[in-house]
Amino acid sequence: MKGILFAAPSSGSGKTTVTSGIIRALHNKGYLISPFKTGPDYIDKGFLEMAAKNMAGNLDLHLQGDLGMLEAFTYVKPDTDYCIIEGAMGYYDGIYNTFENSSYDISNKIGVNTILIYTPKGEMFTAVTKIKGMVDFGHNNITGVILNKVTEAHYEMLRVQIENHVGVKVLGYLPTIPEIEFKSRHLGLVQSDEMIKLDSNLDQLAKVVERTIDLSTILSMCKTIPKQTPKISEVKKKDLIIGVAKDKAFSFFYKENLEMLKSVGKVIYFSPLSDSSLPDCHLLYLGGGYPELYKEALSDNHEMLEAIRMYSEKGGYIFAECGGYMYLNEAIEGYKMVGIFKGEIKMASRLQRFGYIDITLDKDCFIGNKGDRMCGHEFHKSHCYIEDESEDENIMTIKKTGRDVHWNCGYLYKNTYGGYPHFSFMGNKRMFNNMMNGLSVTY
Repeated sequence: MKGILFAAPSSGSGKTTVTSGIIRALHNKGYLISPFKTGPDYIDKGFLEMAAKNMAGNLDLHLQGDLGMLEAFTYVKPDTDYCIIEGAMGYYDGIYNTFENSSYDISNKIGVNTILIYTPKGEMFTAVTKIKGMVDFGHNNITGVILNKVTEAHYEMLRVQIENHVGVKVLGYLPTIPEIEFKSRHLGLVQSDEMIKLDSNLDQLAKVVERTIDLSTILSMCKTIPKQTPKISEVKKKDLIIGVAKDKAFSFFYKENLEMLKSVGKVIYFSPLSDSSLPDCHLLYLGGGYPELYKEALSDNHEMLEAIRMYSEKGGYIFAECGGYMYLNEAIEGYKMVGIFKGEIKMASRLQRFGYIDITLDKDCFIGNKGDRMCGHEFHKSHCYIEDESEDENIMTIKKTGRDVHWNCGYLYKNTYGGYPHFSFMGNKRMFNNMMNGLSVTY
């Protein structure tokens, strides 16, 4: 299995547009592409999935660890032709003020080449010097450049100078195509299923890519990715049933988490928006998403609210992250929710938490023992307000990775866990094993 990584000097450089166009062009040529996104991102990878017509994975050294990141490649379809990886943020931007866990760091750890997507902004030859600086830094593997949002004439002028002064091949360009540009929300792009005519737009984009970008040379630059067999042998049970909330309100899941759940049992999807009952299962998994956008419909589904509340009251196991945690509180912006936790969620105009975190568990529960350490990340634009302070008992101490900043989060009611942190099970196998081995009967 071979792969390559696409990166850029900064966010907003058009990485997702260019990468999605290349993926769809290769898909249309008959290749099976397994897409990946570096970092904790849920949003951009929705476009990669649409482009490839194949579920995308994540690669993240902090969330998965070195070994777990390599194990993520074992979950691609066995007949995959190429893995196409989109980097996050700027190529060298990692944790805090380092390049640790950057796309540069990840590309070196998995041993793949990088194609730099560069969007000139009010510059000519200065672009050549910036690209050269990126190519010359560290143990680099940038082997090609694609210019974005340029005319053919502009491209030809820059191509000659980049190849003369930088020594890497310029593989083509993408002109400005306003009707295909992906718009933003919260931390990045709008969710892929909200884009009007996205599939046809991707095909239109792919036709441009086929004319202006050298796909055959890109494929020749792909390098073999080492295989690593996942190790989750500590899970004793193999016949579990896991109910996963999945619809427009709850759509943020790591492919690797779902694959790990499938390795120990059967995953059944249900919709808090439209279903009236829960599947019979050992665990409910409520992931992240945008429940605040669907608060009225979620609130109106009284049968589901009651079903989840009763499941928890009877001792059923629930694991809820961020959007799932918001849903388990009393209300979101005045709309009644499940009410397992006694807070009200109110949206803010800006991010409240954003970035990688290191977690210490302060209380024994079904996800682990007091003192256990876990890794995760937070990103949310909401507060949880709790009137009765006796209800505000946190079970986690959280430290922002790379900085001396601490706070508390995580709530427990019977066998229901909820909190803002997002987790990758690949990098938290102790937690995953504890959780799976602690499950008992269905409710």
